Amino acid sequence: MRQVSLLADYFIICSGDTERQITAIVDAVRERGEDAQSRPSQVEGAPGSGWMVLDYGVVIVHVFLPSERDYYQLEELWSDATLVVRIQ
Repeated sequence: MRQVSLLADYFIICSGDTERQITAIVDAVRERGEDAQSRPSQVEGAPGSGWMVLDYGVVIVHVFLPSERDYYQLEELWSDATLVVRIQ
């Protein structure tokens, strides 16, 4: 993201199929962050909204329900950024 945005160096974009999975993903990201002595400066959204965002400054983590991910199409919006890894 560094070359196309001042927002962050990296975006992590992932999906959970249910609100419970979104919660589990967010909890796991926060636990790993705490293990690395890092906490998000902002957490936005809620599992029920279908989209949660954790802002770690240089890394922003987006966790979507598939329908919300399809709607917002962040991968397309930021397609000029260098793709580091894609796992499906």
